[in-house]
This record gives sequence, C-alpha cells and structure tokens, in this order.
Amino acid sequence: MFGGGGGMNPRKMRQMMDQMGIDVTEIDAEEVIIRTDDTEYVFHDADVQRMDAQGQQTYQVVGEPDERPRDDEGDADAGGDTGADDGAAVADQDVEIVAQRADVPESEAREALAETGDLAAAVQHLQEE
Repeated sequence: MFGGGGGMNPRKMRQMMDQMGIDVTEIDAEEVIIRTDDTEYVFHDADVQRMDAQGQQTYQVVGEPDERPRDDEGDADAGGDTGADDGAAVADQDVEIVAQRADVPESEAREALAETGDLAAAVQHLQEE
C-alpha cells in the first residue's frame, strides 16, 4: 500500500495510518467463503483484517483457500435454511465421506454437514468433539 513498506517500522506505519485516518481491525474469522458463478473459495482459519478509511471498509483475507466447483443445488443457501428437510439437501456421498473421515455414524455426519455446509469443516467439527 505504501510501496516498500516491508522494511518500515510497524510503529511508524501505525502513526502514518492514524494520520491518514485509516483504522485497521483484526477479525477472528473461523472461515471465509467467496462464491463466484462457478467456484467457491473456502478459507479455513484465515487472517482477516478490516480497514476503515474515508468512510469505506476494505477487507483483506490472507490464507490458502480450498477451491471447489459450485453445483446446481444452490450452495449460496448452505447455511441459511434451517427447515425440517435439511437432511435431504446434504448429498449422501458427502455424508459417507464425512462419516468415514471422522469415524462417526452417518446421522452425526449429516447433522455436521447441515450445520457447517462444508465437508472439511464438518470433519473438523466432529473430530473436535
């Protein structure tokens, strides 16, 4: 942003940002998902910063994303609908994968997938329990 700022003293950098009216806030994000028409970029444990400058908010996401293709079942609704038929929205193949990786019954795998909307997150959630 400031060109060659890699060697600048962090304290001096903060002072310059304060003078310019730029406020940076760390966000403790568990997961960040960026959806395009045909791909989802899923960042697990990403470093996220929000920068407020001149009435505009800019978000910076640092991490290595998992890329996955979007299907025609509406991934954008993965976490939004909490109706009684959530189990039907989770693909059986995904349930089998999570159940095998986390070594849990398929019913638990289906619940974790419905809750997280993501294979890796579901496995991680089940292994932490």
